[in-house]
Amino acid sequence: MSTPVRVGIIICDRYHTCAGGKCLRALRAREGAFAAYQDQDVELVGYTTCGGCPGGNIEYAPEEMKKNGAEVIHLATGMLVGYPPCPHIDAFRRFIPEKYGMQVVVGTHPIPQKYFLTHDRCGTWQGEAWKPLLEATLADEPTRLAYD
Repeated sequence: MSTPVRVGIIICDRYHTCAGGKCLRALRAREGAFAAYQDQDVELVGYTTCGGCPGGNIEYAPEEMKKNGAEVIHLATGMLVGYPPCPHIDAFRRFIPEKYGMQVVVGTHPIPQKYFLTHDRCGTWQGEAWKPLLEATLADEPTRLAYD
């Protein structure tokens, strides 16, 4: 058996009581950002919040996850779909690889339809900067509906 890809998930602190149901479901089903691991074993080695704005836990949590073997940190979909979306995503994407040498993926589970519709109506995700941030989690409508 091959060595699994070890991942950690960091969620937005607004959702600090989240049990991770959608993220774990997507991990098992290899949907959303986890579709990248379609033919690989994956092991979740850490799950925590950012620590609240401006993300104080980002300074320490990846190090702990790395000690547990994490190679990739996923910034949870909640950082994209909350209103407003996390204003620190780009800083986190730059800091974690620079400090810890770990890959960062924006997203976990597919974006639920209800969030997609809200952000579409509000125009939140307009502009080229959003395209790479949403790419891994912007599924088709049936998949988005299944994650509502």
